[in-house]
Amino acid sequence: MSGFGDEEEEYQGVITIVLPQSEEGEEIGTVDVRAHLAGHFSPLTGDYRWKGRLAASEDLTAAYKKGVRKVLLRTPDGHEGSGTLDEPNLWGGHPVSGAGTPPFAVPEIVIDD
Repeated sequence: MSGFGDEEEEYQGVITIVLPQSEEGEEIGTVDVRAHLAGHFSPLTGDYRWKGRLAASEDLTAAYKKGVRKVLLRTPDGHEGSGTLDEPNLWGGHPVSGAGTPPFAVPEIVIDD
């Protein structure tokens, strides 16, 4: 998966990371970061797989250090997808990945019978 001119859909821009809910059911908060995400349909597993990288953010790294791994990613146009944060890279950004509905628009596929 490169996300650069191959047969994958991709998104580049600002994305809102919605941190998980507290034990009381309240949203802990959100973090806006730049993101580069790409994905593709996997015929072997039958689902849509996506991954990417998030720009460095002290707030996101602090949440990661507190144990946050599952997050909701939301683009400005309202697309949402659940993802998993990975540990920060050398530049302070976080890799993120998910399966299922991606947090960006994908073309509609019509299957012929």
